[in-house]
Amino acid sequence: MRILAAIVGILFVLLILQDCVETIVLPRRVARRFRFASLFYRITWRAGSFFVRHIRSNNRREYVISFYGPLSLLLLLICWACGLILAVALIHFGIGSRLQAPEKVVTFWTDLYLSGTTFFTLGLGDVTPLPGIARLIVILEGGLGFGFLALVIGYVPVIYQAFSHREALITTLDARAGSPPSAVELLRRHMPKQDPVDLIAYLRNWEFWCTEVLESHLSYPVLMYYRSQHERESWPASLTTILDVSALVMVGIDSVPEQVGRFTFAIARHAAVDLTQTLYLEPAAPVPDRLTSKAFLELSNQLAEMGIYFNDPQTAEIRLKNLRHMYEPYVNVLARHLLTSMPDWIAVNETIDDWQTSPWDHFAFTTQRPYKKISQ
Repeated sequence: MRILAAIVGILFVLLILQDCVETIVLPRRVARRFRFASLFYRITWRAGSFFVRHIRSNNRREYVISFYGPLSLLLLLICWACGLILAVALIHFGIGSRLQAPEKVVTFWTDLYLSGTTFFTLGLGDVTPLPGIARLIVILEGGLGFGFLALVIGYVPVIYQAFSHREALITTLDARAGSPPSAVELLRRHMPKQDPVDLIAYLRNWEFWCTEVLESHLSYPVLMYYRSQHERESWPASLTTILDVSALVMVGIDSVPEQVGRFTFAIARHAAVDLTQTLYLEPAAPVPDRLTSKAFLELSNQLAEMGIYFNDPQTAEIRLKNLRHMYEPYVNVLARHLLTSMPDWIAVNETIDDWQTSPWDHFAFTTQRPYKKISQ
């Protein structure tokens, strides 16, 4: 029985350390499905989202779910620490609890107490190991606890730095594509005189943004659960909007080089596909269709009002539909899993941008509507 406990304890230590290294240190996605960190997030997210779905108020639901990302990270670190403490206690128990304690009678709880005080490097000294292997285990666990603390101190700032980088460009969509963003509105505000210079530069910025998000979110999947700081903004919706605009550019519109849209589309779709695989989600096309034939006609009319026309109107709809099939199933399942909404191609309702309002201005807007949606 004791030998079995020691073997289980050693296996637990190795498995937990492997999980920590793969999650924190290893700078790439781990293909192995059965990992503690992955299982932890699947279970806790399903449980949390189940209760959140029953909150009727959108603002309250978004507020509650915004706690999941940071709290899940802390809970995962606590689970790792508790698992290591328990595993080392099992090892002490397995070698015969070779300890000296004030109560004279050493039990498993004494092993657990020593393991906890050693892991957190408290050094109380009331329970001490007897000469031999027990002292070696205490020394190794002390170093393990110190190293674990160092990893945590270095890990958390990296997470928040990557989150900050992700949100910086998302915030610019508020003024450049509306709140919530839409592809047609982004084109409206960037091509007032069919001058694509600003649009080209903006799409190239998003090309680098997709690269950073792909790298950081594959290395640290917990970032996918971090919510944006502003209402009507989310990284899946932002990614979808950029894919929509890039698809329109690839179909061919006046004055905009198709190559610019192709480069941004390629890395954005790459990010959507890989992040979907990281969460082990099965792609599913949105129902109902985001852009029906009637909606495409409205989209064409709105673009024409801005002086923007498709290079080949006869094939534009079918080409756009083929491009949408390449990414919509992935961004749709991401949005559905993360409880965010998919952006519209065309802004349905006339709403003011987030930068135009505050808790005080919002009341004025709802009663007097002093603002109009920005248009070029």
